[in-house]
Amino acid sequence: MIERYTRPEMGMIWEDEFKYKTWLRIEILACEARAQLGQIPNDDVEVIKSKANFDVKKILEIEETTQHDVIAFLTNVAEYVGPEARHIHYGMTSSDILDTTLSFQMKTAGELLLKQMLQLKNSLKARAIEQKNTLCIGRTHGIHAEPTTMGLKFALWYEEIKRNILRLEAAVENIAVGQISGAVGTFDHLSPKVEEYVCEKMGLKPAPISTQVIQRDRHAEYLSAIAITGATLEKITTEIRHLQKTEVLEAEEFFSKGQKGSSAMPHKRNPIICERIAGMARLLRSNLIAALENIPLWHERDISHSSVERVIIPDSTILLDYMLAKSISLIDNLIVYPENMLENLNKTRGLVFSQKVLLKLTEVGASREEAYKIVQNSAMVVWRDKSKNLLNELLERGDALNFLSEVELRTIFDDKKVLQNIDYIFNRTIDKD
Repeated sequence: MIERYTRPEMGMIWEDEFKYKTWLRIEILACEARAQLGQIPNDDVEVIKSKANFDVKKILEIEETTQHDVIAFLTNVAEYVGPEARHIHYGMTSSDILDTTLSFQMKTAGELLLKQMLQLKNSLKARAIEQKNTLCIGRTHGIHAEPTTMGLKFALWYEEIKRNILRLEAAVENIAVGQISGAVGTFDHLSPKVEEYVCEKMGLKPAPISTQVIQRDRHAEYLSAIAITGATLEKITTEIRHLQKTEVLEAEEFFSKGQKGSSAMPHKRNPIICERIAGMARLLRSNLIAALENIPLWHERDISHSSVERVIIPDSTILLDYMLAKSISLIDNLIVYPENMLENLNKTRGLVFSQKVLLKLTEVGASREEAYKIVQNSAMVVWRDKSKNLLNELLERGDALNFLSEVELRTIFDDKKVLQNIDYIFNRTIDKD
């Protein structure tokens, strides 16, 4: 059944408590590094480590006056630490803790997203194997094309999610950098060894070069990976929505006991999760546009990016986390109707085998133009007259029989022949992993 979304882990990453704890951790690590360099007495560092604390409510109250979040934080921490607080934030700029913390948050959030994506990949793999040989009609331009299988749909989505995992892994790797390099990134007041120490303890790499901030192409890449993943989820749910249309009904979003589809029409079973995911994907794409706009900043830094990031980065990670959780449940509980697939496959009365007939005619000597004309003439009659089917029309018109026997012609119209290379495709995707 469809479960309620209960994943507090992602939301907690973006709460003030987590943020301030990370700020404090970075400040203490910087003090430890300076002590190792002989710049701070070890006893003072021990005092800082034992006394350092903060009060979220108090920080926000101080910020009302200072209009500066980091100064408000440092003021509050100093109230706990006492005189030794003079060592805290030495030689650092606000962005040293802001950007290093943001990188840590994005890395942590990205790792949670990757776990969800791996689970979705496994769900798609299981359904692909289950529906491997379930025949259905393939559609191009929304029109019946040739037979395929439901398993291939799941396998296609599986392969795309694999690519999304690789993209997000690369983006997490590229955002997992920190900086403790001072006001314009020159280490004018701090040794680079402080940065190296802090980053190592935080599970980050030092940014090879920074200004006052870590460069925002890294953040844009991260949100790009998220937005592309969202687009994949929209692609999946759009296909399911098409398959759930009343006149198609080859697959259906799970409809739980007691669920209602419409306040007016009691018969309705609507694909609400699919539609919700499709709408949220639009938000992810719009957030990516904002992230791209954040890349160019004035000189060594301005703060035009800051207010934007406070919205788009938490929102995007939380949104995708939600979308992935719902997508996993959607795929695991998706109802499939093989009998309707077979009925739809036969709705065009053999027209889906037109290319097979065309190719067979050219194999035995007909020119492509001649073969195309033979098949199209019969096919157009079948389109117009619903009492006819392509095989019988070809037999009645007789043009095809100048090249093929009746037995050869009938053999072409065999549904099972579409399955002859399914194993080959699965060996390149599902079975390879």
